[in-house]
Amino acid sequence: MIIGVPTEVKNNEFRVALTPAGAVDLIGHGHEVRIQHGAGTASGFTDEDFARAGARIVDSAEDVWGSADLVLKVKEPQPEEFGSLRSGQVLFTYLHLAAEPECAAALQERGVTAIAYETVTGTHGLPLLAPMSEVAGRLAPQVGAYHLMHSQGGSGLLVGGVPGARPAKVVVIGGGKAGEQSAITAMGMGADVTVIDLSIDRLRELSALSARGLTTLASNTLTITEEVASADMVIGSVLIPGATAPKLVTREMAAQMRPGSVLVDIAIDQGGCFEGSRATTHADPTFMLGEQIYYCVANMPGAVPHTSTAALVNATLPHVLRLADKGWRQAMRDDEHLAAGLNVHDGRLTYAPVAAALGEEAVAVADVLG
Repeated sequence: MIIGVPTEVKNNEFRVALTPAGAVDLIGHGHEVRIQHGAGTASGFTDEDFARAGARIVDSAEDVWGSADLVLKVKEPQPEEFGSLRSGQVLFTYLHLAAEPECAAALQERGVTAIAYETVTGTHGLPLLAPMSEVAGRLAPQVGAYHLMHSQGGSGLLVGGVPGARPAKVVVIGGGKAGEQSAITAMGMGADVTVIDLSIDRLRELSALSARGLTTLASNTLTITEEVASADMVIGSVLIPGATAPKLVTREMAAQMRPGSVLVDIAIDQGGCFEGSRATTHADPTFMLGEQIYYCVANMPGAVPHTSTAALVNATLPHVLRLADKGWRQAMRDDEHLAAGLNVHDGRLTYAPVAAALGEEAVAVADVLG
């Protein structure tokens, strides 16, 4: 099988979907790997690194898209890539189609078989989403702390405080993997941290993990309203796999925060969990809504591409090998967790939460696999 890796074209997206080590394994299984010139440079992997691994370096994205049976990417295809999509091709990447209707339509129109990293399941959660959730979770308090500085328009508060001056209050909404990492990182920075989640069992786990250093609260509208109003930084990390994120923080709630407070929406890939959120880029990461600062970068891990690429490929490579060795149909027949990743095939949506978000009916994956 020919496996192609194009250079990412999303704004300030510097990750790459394969490492030289991954290329070695794929080639060892008898497959051909084609890497677009410069695809891994920003992640710290040169063309020479890939060539030494046995990959073929090609000049253009068209050389990848036009020849590959299986295309590996990091982010969903961008509008300038839609014309390169072709029927019968298999695409394996983060898709987040509930928040990307134009991309979903392009994949359907072009007859692509699209498999989403973020909906592949595992025995413990979402294994291909987890590493990027960890990265985004650890980044969120850092970027929030930076934008709290007065020079960035923030309230001028040091997250950890100093003796005699209070630390920042950080409220994390959603106690999943990203929320967990946000809370632990914010605690390590010296913040006063509260985590809000629907699951009492999850709150117990977080309390034990933090040696009871976290304040944990059950999620309800009144609690969120009160905690947001008193927070200096709110981190939204709510996830409903494949579906649009619920808007848990309204404009009115956010408006009660101190001027210069910061809201970081990790859930923006799924539409965001703050009512005022809209996707931003690393080139222009924030906007003001009222007197509050919103940080809504849709590819946060792209800011640390070397770490993110390594973490991503560690998780995806076993699935890529199965797809390449067996073909996507047989690989999915053999692995129900991988089958959960199928989002689009032959012009139809196959993942129910995405279909519901886009107002369509999903065809059952079992019917597709026969």
